[in-house]
Amino acid sequence: MKWGDKRYHSLNYFLRQKFGCKVFKISLDAGFSCPNRDGTISKGGCVFCSERGSGDFAGNRQFSIKQQFKSIKEVMSKKWKEGKYIAYFQAYTNTYAHVDVLREKYEEAINEEGVVALAIATRPDCLGENVLSLLEEFSKRVYLWVELGLQTSNEDTAKKINRGYNLGTFEKAVENLRKRNIDVVTHIIFGLPGETKSDMLNTVNYVAKQDVQGVKFHLLHLMKNTPLVEFYDKEELKFLSQEEYIDILCSSISIIPQNMVIHRLTGDAPRSLLIGPQWSLKKWEILNAIDSELEKRGIYQGIYHK
Repeated sequence: MKWGDKRYHSLNYFLRQKFGCKVFKISLDAGFSCPNRDGTISKGGCVFCSERGSGDFAGNRQFSIKQQFKSIKEVMSKKWKEGKYIAYFQAYTNTYAHVDVLREKYEEAINEEGVVALAIATRPDCLGENVLSLLEEFSKRVYLWVELGLQTSNEDTAKKINRGYNLGTFEKAVENLRKRNIDVVTHIIFGLPGETKSDMLNTVNYVAKQDVQGVKFHLLHLMKNTPLVEFYDKEELKFLSQEEYIDILCSSISIIPQNMVIHRLTGDAPRSLLIGPQWSLKKWEILNAIDSELEKRGIYQGIYHK
């Protein structure tokens, strides 16, 4: 079973099938905040989240959406001469504002030439009825998906990392989005403090049973100036090795359904901010190692999915 030349249902394969061409993400910072930072829920945010709200590779929030889009597009076009674009609202919580502000930002993005999709990263506790209605409205104009940062299905770990909501909130958000035929992409992090391989695979099994259409797998990165540094200093955080990460990832790929799109196999962190694990900087080496291990084990996506 293959999707193009991969043993898993990659985002690149999915987008080429849907749009018939190469599609790029343009990562944007719309200037929003987060209720887990401003005191509404908590302060300091999730312990792993960077000062830029996990938008370290997004555009500069000092500029308009149009300006950010143009500058990133110019860089992309040097590598790829042709293609379409996804306007990806990545940094912080991208439904955490008045609907009029959200409408203005989203509208500015989808009006850019070549945009065929809109991706919104947010929290499941920031999807009120008015926001859901707005998302549904945009989903009828352009392909849209919403990204929710679950990270773990373990409620004890969720409290430890200061996630700020429980599984019931996540499940209700998924239900509300799917009622409106909006695709959901879930983030999972491997290597959270205190979690075992069994804990991580329990999260994957949990996600596999949800009505979600995509998943992003991340390795936990320890970055400077995050609350997670305190865990590291107290020796409460142990980095996964490259071999451990690839092992868990291959097992994960084998148990998720074949129609679930894998948007990411490993995340990125700026070299200047990364404390560890340092091996994560060799992204292409890791991706090639994943492909090799899948082939070595005879694994393809969903082979053990029930």
